[in-house]
Amino acid sequence: MQYVNLAEDIYFLGYNDRRTSLFENIWPIPYGISYNSYLLVDEKIALIDTVERSFIDDYIDSIEEIIGNRKIDYLVINHMEPDHSGALRAIIQKYPEITLVGNKKTFALVESFYKEPENVLMVHDDSVLELGKHRLQFQTIPMVHWPETMVTYEETNKILFSGDAFGSYGTLDGGIFDDEINLDFYEIEVMRYFTNIVGKYCAHTQRAIKKLAPLDIKMIAATHGPVWRTDLNWVLTRYNKWSSYDLDTGVVIVYGSMYGNTQKMAEVIARRLAERGIKNIRVYDASKTHASYIINDVFKYKGFIVGSPAYNNSMFPNVEILLSTIEHMAPKDHYLGIFGNFLWNGGGVKNLKVFAENIKWELVYDPIEEKGALRKENKEHLLSLADAMADKLLG
Repeated sequence: MQYVNLAEDIYFLGYNDRRTSLFENIWPIPYGISYNSYLLVDEKIALIDTVERSFIDDYIDSIEEIIGNRKIDYLVINHMEPDHSGALRAIIQKYPEITLVGNKKTFALVESFYKEPENVLMVHDDSVLELGKHRLQFQTIPMVHWPETMVTYEETNKILFSGDAFGSYGTLDGGIFDDEINLDFYEIEVMRYFTNIVGKYCAHTQRAIKKLAPLDIKMIAATHGPVWRTDLNWVLTRYNKWSSYDLDTGVVIVYGSMYGNTQKMAEVIARRLAERGIKNIRVYDASKTHASYIINDVFKYKGFIVGSPAYNNSMFPNVEILLSTIEHMAPKDHYLGIFGNFLWNGGGVKNLKVFAENIKWELVYDPIEEKGALRKENKEHLLSLADAMADKLLG
């Protein structure tokens, strides 16, 4: 991708990754992802974050095309994750006198990933770096989503270089700025990026939003996804909603099923919820849909109903993996329902109860467990579970 001017002497250098199928080797990215870096050319030259290492050659070529034989004075490290620091070693080799700019938690990570840094400038909240016409101010936002994470605010043009915050999955297909693209395409990918990567740290995200609120921000330049210059509220209001667990009325139903009996139980619940007026119902087979998409809806809807058959005296493996991930991310303020099935030995519902104890969501109805094919008595219980969930959601 060619470099693009954000403002006078401020450049976007972005590279589209259409080959990687799993981000962090976990999360599906069917529409790829972009890696964004930024270059400020002044009396002093500063680079803000780098890019993933597979783009090093093109990246250095773009830098040279902009600055020629000049040297880069500073590399600002907002975030040390390798998809942003992957070109760090190459930049140091190219510009050996460069000064690395970070906070007190940054440089230990530089040493862990690459080498002990030689020229460093340690900054803290409200520190300012003078480049000439441009002044850079720094604010730490720890655990959004690593402990060393910070943001850089360019005071002249009021640009927030936000690192992973306010980023998105999805390549930039020609359009760089929010007003150049159809944001409907990015709606799910921005949220999936948040729920998959940042969602574990909602409380920290809320603190970061409040901390950055006094800044007069005219543009947000993240390290993934579009640059926000026209409708900043589009992304800001969504981050605030998601990180404050402001959930919509709806139910996610997830099940595992080997022979179809647990699926039939899920279908009974879903139909009753629809009869009760619940419009947003998402039913997922845990063996078919990646956790990334299910978790996205868990962060969206307040109701969660999960069913598992017994499998070797435990939960169905794909349900167990999903619930382990949800437990790790610890979203708040949900209503919970549990059901399951067994034939010759139990384990599914028993372990779903352990999940309920750990996640501490409100259980709306007693767990329901069937033996084999669904019988009339347990069908009535499933209807009652759906009614209890609808009652909670509809108030």
